Amino acid sequence: MYLISAYFDKNTTEQLQEYICKIAEASGNSFMLDNNVPPHMTLTAIEARSIDVLVPTFENLNNKLHGGDISIISVGQFMPKVIYAAPYLNQYLFNLQQDICEAFADIPETTISNYYKPLSWLPHITLGKTLTINQMNEAVKAICDFKNIEAQIVRIGLAKVNPHEDVCNIELI
Repeated sequence: MYLISAYFDKNTTEQLQEYICKIAEASGNSFMLDNNVPPHMTLTAIEARSIDVLVPTFENLNNKLHGGDISIISVGQFMPKVIYAAPYLNQYLFNLQQDICEAFADIPETTISNYYKPLSWLPHITLGKTLTINQMNEAVKAICDFKNIEAQIVRIGLAKVNPHEDVCNIELI
């Protein structure tokens, strides 16, 4: 499985990283820190035999996508193991995700995850993962002071998972 993800401006990244650290400290679950998972929002997930079949299409996106503004407005849970921050799905974010899915849709011997296709995608930024029920309770308490974040998407990246490893990045214009 390979991910294409959005990355944020410096201020947003720092704020999200603070929440990740607060959750790790309060819950005792440091999965995100141990695996060096940076604050990001997965735009699509693709099954492929090799990253090599994805790199040319990814590199072809250079200078074709634009950065944009989003509002991260809520915290949610994928029960019982994940806590996340969620943005409002504005037109910019909808178009960015759709454009990326379209670019990768026709690569032979690859499959885009059903959870990451347009109109079935729930945009989110994972803050804690592999949480037990008790850890989830502590995580929620730790970030009950969550405030809206006005964010900019400034970069997209192609990454391997488990553990997270960036392969290619594109600065957005």
